[in-house]
Amino acid sequence: MRFSDLTQRIAGDGAAAWDIHYRAIALQEQGHDILLLSVGDPDFDTPAPIVQAAIDSLLTGNTHYAEVRGKRALRESIARRHQQRSGQQVDADHVVVLSGAQCALFSVVQCVLNPGDEVIVAEPMYVTYEAVFGACGAVVIPVPVRSENGFRVLPEDVAARITPRTRALALNSPHNPSGASLSRSTWEALAELCIAHDLWLISDEVYSELLFEGEHISPASLPGMAQRTATLNSLSKSHAMTGWRVGWVVAPQALAGHLENLALCMLYGSPDFIQDAAVVALEAELPELEAMRQAYRQRRDLVCESLSACPGLRALRPDGGMFVMVDIRETGLSAQAFADRLLDRHGVSVLAGEAFGPSAAGHIRLGLVLGAAQLRDACQRIARCAHELMEERVDA
Repeated sequence: MRFSDLTQRIAGDGAAAWDIHYRAIALQEQGHDILLLSVGDPDFDTPAPIVQAAIDSLLTGNTHYAEVRGKRALRESIARRHQQRSGQQVDADHVVVLSGAQCALFSVVQCVLNPGDEVIVAEPMYVTYEAVFGACGAVVIPVPVRSENGFRVLPEDVAARITPRTRALALNSPHNPSGASLSRSTWEALAELCIAHDLWLISDEVYSELLFEGEHISPASLPGMAQRTATLNSLSKSHAMTGWRVGWVVAPQALAGHLENLALCMLYGSPDFIQDAAVVALEAELPELEAMRQAYRQRRDLVCESLSACPGLRALRPDGGMFVMVDIRETGLSAQAFADRLLDRHGVSVLAGEAFGPSAAGHIRLGLVLGAAQLRDACQRIARCAHELMEERVDA
């Protein structure tokens, strides 16, 4: 039987990146002592008031179709929160609720890009980006960002890649995988490029509430950018709600209308009871949120301190997010070979930087998704793996 060309565009290296994670899970299920740092799934429970709100909504009978664009109460909560944090003037009509930020990204891309359009993306990039853009036939133009520059985008590098076929710029800040955030001056320079070349900006801000240093800038708030920016966000990371699949787009009203049409033929709305819980997530006073953010900060500091004096390793201190990139190039192995050895010999699962793009070659990404004791144990195992490799190089 034949399949569509789409099946090829959504496969490839991005899909294969998770193989080591699945292998680690299999080993863990077999009883091996495995520390999983390869996926960004918070180890915290969703705060109890949010869970209770979903239960109460279910018991009330809210199990029917909801508004395709999202319940107005939830869209109003999202608009208020976005406006408070960014300064951008928006209301519920600028918001479309979708099934997680991943679905939000896919939907925006389908509505703003045509086959052959070019989209400039910071590389290394999140592993699904290439397939998402490829699904609509767009051409990804990577703009490499180097660890020596903290994995931060330089506006002049973006400008050098703009052509008459460029349609959009897609960035996330804080960045996945590196945790780097962009300064106001960088965003202002990028905004000037978007306006001058009539580009869409797709701004992925799912880690914006896990920023430890600096100021989060939502680029849609900059002059001239509201009408050309789609802002993506979700509750997955900030509220430990990855499995709830609550995400959204804040967009110009015309784009929001197109997104609603797409949702109509794709999702037909998010579950009513989950949206009721999401309202509580956004409106209630939840001390757990700040506790989680501080825990991620402390874990980041623990990892960077634990690996700071390890020969062959260089941990890059992230501005935010829930990951740390570690430069392992001095060990002499590729990141994938290092990750395989680390799992097979030391029982720690991480992702190889190559999964995110060639600019992350020679780096591993580890998630801050274990408690302090287990994370310290993982760092000790990573250090032992590097020490063995450095000794082997000396002996050779």
